[in-house]
Order: sequence, then C-alpha cells, then structure tokens
Amino acid sequence: MWKKKKMQLPGAAGRWAMLVILTVAVWSLSGCMYPKSELKQNQAAPKEAVRNVQAAIDQYHSETGMLPMKTSPEETPVYEKFLVDFAQLKNKGYLSSIPTAAFENGGNYYFLIINEETKPQIKLMNLVTYQQINDIQTWVNEYKNSHDGQLPKGEQAYPGYSYIDYKAMNKKAPELRSDYSFQTLAAIMDESGRVYTDYGIDIMQVIQKKGDTALSKDTDLRMNLVDSDMFVPVKAPVYHWVNKEPQAVPAQTK
Repeated sequence: MWKKKKMQLPGAAGRWAMLVILTVAVWSLSGCMYPKSELKQNQAAPKEAVRNVQAAIDQYHSETGMLPMKTSPEETPVYEKFLVDFAQLKNKGYLSSIPTAAFENGGNYYFLIINEETKPQIKLMNLVTYQQINDIQTWVNEYKNSHDGQLPKGEQAYPGYSYIDYKAMNKKAPELRSDYSFQTLAAIMDESGRVYTDYGIDIMQVIQKKGDTALSKDTDLRMNLVDSDMFVPVKAPVYHWVNKEPQAVPAQTK
C-alpha cells in the first residue's frame, strides 16, 4: 500500500506519478491473489438489483410524488442518509422481493437514494468496508481512552489527517478494498481521532481519466466517484482540489 514519503517529490505531478507507478506495481504483484474475475464475481447481482430498484423508485416517485426512503437524523452523512424503504416498495407492489444483495435480505449492501431533490438515484454502500472502519474506530477509541487522550498516529496523510499506527494498538490493519478500483485503500484519522477511508487515489484516477483538472477549490470531489460507478464512498472525508491533487478537508472547514 502506497504511503507518502518524507522526501520531497518534484511537485504534485511527480508525487502522483510515483503513486500510479507504485499502485500498478502492487496491483501486479497481488494479481494472482485477487484476480479481477474473483473481485467482480459478486457485482453482477448487485448491478442488476440497482437497475430493478431504480425502476421501482422511479415508478413510485412518478405515481406518488414521494420517495420510498427511511428517515434519518439531520446530522447523518450524505452518503449514509437516505436508505431505501424496501417494505414500502414490496408492500405496495413495486418490487416482488427484496434484492439478495440488500442488507435487509442478508446481503452486503445498503441501497441508498442520493440526489433526492433533483434526480433520485440508487447507489450502494458496502457494509463490509463500513464495518471495517467501525472496527478501526473502536480500536482508536480504546487506545485513546487508555493513553490519556493520545492517538495512535502514523505519518501525516493530509493536513489535519494522519495514517494509523496499528502496531501501537497491537492490531493488524484490515484490508480495505476499493469498490471502484479493487485496490487496497488506507484508513486515515483526523485530529479528534475520527476514522475515515482514504479515497484520494481513486478520486485522482477518476479525475485523470476524465481529463478534468479545472476544478473549483470548493468542489466536493467525492461526487466524481459517485458519478463513476454504482457505489458511494464509505466513511470518506470531503476532498477538495488543492495543488492539483485531491486533499481531505478537516471537518471544521467542510
């Protein structure tokens, strides 16, 4: 897994060039362990389910003027907030059954509605990654409580964020697998000890693929990931475009 080096690279372009090289190298070495066919084998059913649920909510919305979603507290993060209410869809005949990919039917995904006020879309939240981040959060909290408020900080990831020192916690780092690129991601931690998944690599790759680097410094770059696939980023901080690269933004400036 790529980590930022202490030495100075020749600007953002050099830094991300090195990132791409290292990512490709690691990915190549791990190819026999994680072939694309294996990593993608469980995505066909969720993709079909997304299409079916999208059609159901579109019809529901057209006929009722409402959306079949569960209510959440106002402070719920945007990519966790509006869960599909499958009971409504099923009971009113818009779906014959709950998708097997859905948590409500034993699956590994929450089905979410985003863009609820403009063009409602169905997206998936990976509950495996969600639970992994929650586990890391528990470890960090336990360490903090037993070390007079100190945090298990590793190297700096971004201003206001650090990587996590698993060795200090006597834990093994879980493998956070990206739904977008299938590569391994890192967990990062802010100054209060709140844990996030770092999608900086994925965001940069999507932006480079689009060729769109004329981005406003206030744009929430997570939307690039959401627009590129059927998934939402799990427990991700807001990213802004800073010095020609994605940078996680400390919570107080979001």
